[in-house]
Amino acid sequence: MPTDEELLARHIAGEPNQFEVLVQRYSGELYQFLARFTGSRAMAEDVVQETFLQVHLSASSFDPSRRFKPWLFTIAANKARDILRGKARKPEIPLDATIRDSEDSQSFRAFLADQASGPSERLEASEERALVRQVVDQMPANLREVLILGYFQRFPYQEMADMLGIPLGTVKSRLHAAVAHFARAYRARVQKKE
Repeated sequence: MPTDEELLARHIAGEPNQFEVLVQRYSGELYQFLARFTGSRAMAEDVVQETFLQVHLSASSFDPSRRFKPWLFTIAANKARDILRGKARKPEIPLDATIRDSEDSQSFRAFLADQASGPSERLEASEERALVRQVVDQMPANLREVLILGYFQRFPYQEMADMLGIPLGTVKSRLHAAVAHFARAYRARVQKKE
């Protein structure tokens, strides 16, 4: 199986279908990263497309002595940051928002979901995911970014340092700070709910 770097080199050389293999190889993982990073599935879909377009346009500038995956994720993170900074977002109502009936309340997503599991189980799992997402979304950007790359995407420290353009020691200290920040914020939210 060809490496990512070989596929990109073949694409640059004009071999058909090489770029599509890269897209198929990384689109799912990239989408998951961007959905967590931006907090929006729709925005993640847009950024995935923009990222692969940028990779296609910038393929000839890729340094073949480096690895493709960190380069790809760096482009994606930069695109997402640009959109998040420049977009004056209208308030959106997430699918996990609580809807109220006369006596019951549940998330809109749970309301639309299959009735296979019990309503209380679905609501509890949905609330837990929403709580984690809210805590991560409200973290400072530099901590959120390193937490997502390190814990959700499981990038090695050195690749994270390359992607973020910061020293390896800074990655480690930020990741430690991010975990501590998340833990404090999560505990505070859980205690507030009780």
